[in-house]
Amino acid sequence: MAGPVKMPANLFSTAFGLTGLAGAWSTAHGYGISPRGVTDALLVLAGAVWVLCCVLYFRRPRSVRADLTDNIFSPFISLALITPLLLAVLGLQPRAHTAAVVVVDVFIGLTVLYGGWITGQWIYGPIEAGKIHPGYFLPTVAGGFVASIAATGVGQRRLGEFLFGLGAICWLVLGSIIMNRLFVNPLLPPPLFPTLAIEAAPAAVASVAYFALNGSRIDAFAALLAGYGVLLVIAQFRFLPAFLRLKFSPGFWAFTFAYAVVANATITWINVGRPAGHRALTWLVLGAITLLVGGVGLRTLVAVARGTYLPKPTPPPVTGTA
Repeated sequence: MAGPVKMPANLFSTAFGLTGLAGAWSTAHGYGISPRGVTDALLVLAGAVWVLCCVLYFRRPRSVRADLTDNIFSPFISLALITPLLLAVLGLQPRAHTAAVVVVDVFIGLTVLYGGWITGQWIYGPIEAGKIHPGYFLPTVAGGFVASIAATGVGQRRLGEFLFGLGAICWLVLGSIIMNRLFVNPLLPPPLFPTLAIEAAPAAVASVAYFALNGSRIDAFAALLAGYGVLLVIAQFRFLPAFLRLKFSPGFWAFTFAYAVVANATITWINVGRPAGHRALTWLVLGAITLLVGGVGLRTLVAVARGTYLPKPTPPPVTGTA
């Protein structure tokens, strides 16, 4: 009989990607373009998926402990703590401010604690260069910027500035390390290749956090972030041949939040600049990112139905006497 299936830590990318899509729809709604109901439906779905992922993943403490010191999977555990920040600020804050503040503050604390712990782990334990991947941005860079968005969204501006700084400095430090690994070492192995999509995310999520702090104004710093963001989005096109050859896996959810937050920042730029046809452009961006996330979601459901989505159960050790 086969042993239990080990749930991969990147399972939490599913809920994270759905909240990213909800954020894009929420931004469009803020400009009077899309209905609020779509955002709410996506948040309910994301919340349900997050709960399911927590139940499936954390029910095996031994596997969780192993992942905490695993140089590949440890960054993804942070998504279990970061996702509720978006759920609270997008879904709870408009309806129950006090509850939103409590949830945001609790998960900000957990996000910062985990970010600090995993940074210490990376310093304390040696890391093979080949195991470094763009997912290393998640605990502190994504964590810092998303926490900044959440803190600012519930009215804690100074805390939002503090967390923006955390995310920005970690982006500078980790960005150089990750780029060095990608430039001078062999290509990432196929299971990790989808994490290259995460390279497009830091500038975009920094932009969304900055817009939350400055009232969605386009200034020199916003333009600086956008300039680097555009460069990394263009770089994604070079990866397309390899992306198209990949076998579908939970890793494909790395595409969803990364591109959803790019769409979110783009929607703000479109609606602040208000070029001709800005409403049509907004709907084009929303449609494209919804099709992408929906497509990954549909592929996930098909793979789950076929039993090919998660790794095969490991066989138990053979015991007995000769």
